[in-house]
Amino acid sequence: MPLVNLGVSSAYVTWNQSFPPLGPNIHHLSDSIRASWPNGYLKVLFRLITFALNAFILRFLSKEIVGIVNVRLTLLYSTTIFLAREAFRRACLSGSTQRDWGQTINLLWLTVPLGVFWSLFLGWVWLRLLEVPDPNVVPHYGTGVVVFGLSAVVELLGEPFWVLAQAHMFVKLKVFYTTVLVLCYVTYFKKLLGFPKSTKQQTLPVSRMTDLLPSILRSRAFVNWTEAKLTWSFFKQSFLKQILTEGERYVMTFLNVLNFGDQGVYDIVNNLGSLVARLIFQPIEESFYIFFAKVLEREKDATLQKQEDVAVAATVLESLLKLALLTGLTITVFGFAYSQLALDIYGGAMLSSGSGPVLLRTYCLYVLLLAINGVTECFTFAAMSKEQVDRYNLTMLALSSSFLVLSYLLTRWCGSVGFILANCFNMGIRITKSLWFIHRYYRESPHRPLAGLQLSPVLLGAFALSGGITGVSEAFLCCKQGWLARLAHVVVGAFCLGATLGTAFLTETKLIHFLRTQLGASRLADKMT
Repeated sequence: MPLVNLGVSSAYVTWNQSFPPLGPNIHHLSDSIRASWPNGYLKVLFRLITFALNAFILRFLSKEIVGIVNVRLTLLYSTTIFLAREAFRRACLSGSTQRDWGQTINLLWLTVPLGVFWSLFLGWVWLRLLEVPDPNVVPHYGTGVVVFGLSAVVELLGEPFWVLAQAHMFVKLKVFYTTVLVLCYVTYFKKLLGFPKSTKQQTLPVSRMTDLLPSILRSRAFVNWTEAKLTWSFFKQSFLKQILTEGERYVMTFLNVLNFGDQGVYDIVNNLGSLVARLIFQPIEESFYIFFAKVLEREKDATLQKQEDVAVAATVLESLLKLALLTGLTITVFGFAYSQLALDIYGGAMLSSGSGPVLLRTYCLYVLLLAINGVTECFTFAAMSKEQVDRYNLTMLALSSSFLVLSYLLTRWCGSVGFILANCFNMGIRITKSLWFIHRYYRESPHRPLAGLQLSPVLLGAFALSGGITGVSEAFLCCKQGWLARLAHVVVGAFCLGATLGTAFLTETKLIHFLRTQLGASRLADKMT
């Protein structure tokens, strides 16, 4: 989290012989795409505002303050939120919307007391067990711990509303933060439930606002124990995944391998490098996890399910893999030659000198792995059975342990870039695990969605040529040759990028057709609703 955080009808869709007929699944697919794009637009807007404000703020703050706020306090907030709600979200969004929503809502409200517990416990750790920064360098540290912990608890109050909205594809209600989040959800549902003739209201499993509060259910269990057990499985997985996701922050916070200033530089580069991942990959992963969870049945093999559903899932997965690979490769190839220039523009000499450029170049490679892993895991977690999720937890445990050890060793050896290298190693293992699951899942079917990871030799050549040209351009034109030379370097990059994207447009015709078809269907659905 940066310093500033502004918290179809199938009759109209034309498919050629390259794609299976979607039938009723077009509703899920179009809704998933529509869910990701509005969310993406809002996040782009907020991130751009954040980007501009941070670029200004970084010129007036010390590296130590940046390190405390962006690493330690943000880690407190993200850990509380993740441990309290992630498992509940995954479990309650799985399967059909035809369920006993009274039990589901009761289960979701358990996130609030869990959030209070984690906030108090972690707040005590942050205040009593960790090194307290010098108040002359970083003032009001204790107040910051309290505010960040309280903010996490307040955000959890909107969890039942969030899950209900996501399960019923209310795509216009998506991105808010803390108190605004809760107030917007309450206002939205209060207004919606006040109009009984509304189409959306008629499809909801609740009829009044009190139905969204925890309640005693007559002749029924308080919660659905099947969902509760699945939640516990996801909770164990979420705990381990949190270590992998925020592992470098835990190592920095608890093992003191970097001082607060170096932590600040690393976190700024980390946030800048992951900007595209947060803006593009995360919304797609969240939305298409819902799509795959609705189309596929967890407890059945691919051969035992409706072949139409299996074919649709394979087609979508192949296209998403191709899109992720192209996006990641573009960032990796062009990011290498423009990392130093980007850091100089963003934060001045504090970032563009020293280890900053090396960190960002390494992170560009990590973004490629993030893109592929996001798509493969959103399918894997949606298709896995409860038993498979439990077995996968063992793999996550081994990865978590190895990541912590590897991060510590690599950081001692090569500084802060060791964190990114450790992340790359573990992300590669996770991708391999997911690819093996996908291969086995479709082994007995005629579909091969992993073909999305193959590119034509012409396109690979275009990437290689662009990387070479921009690398030479950086050596002669950037970044100590004045603004005119820098501008020329940007022009060279823009020309190479245009040529590469043009090559992709001509060679990846199947992906282009898929995107055109689905985005067209999504726009048409928006006009019809």
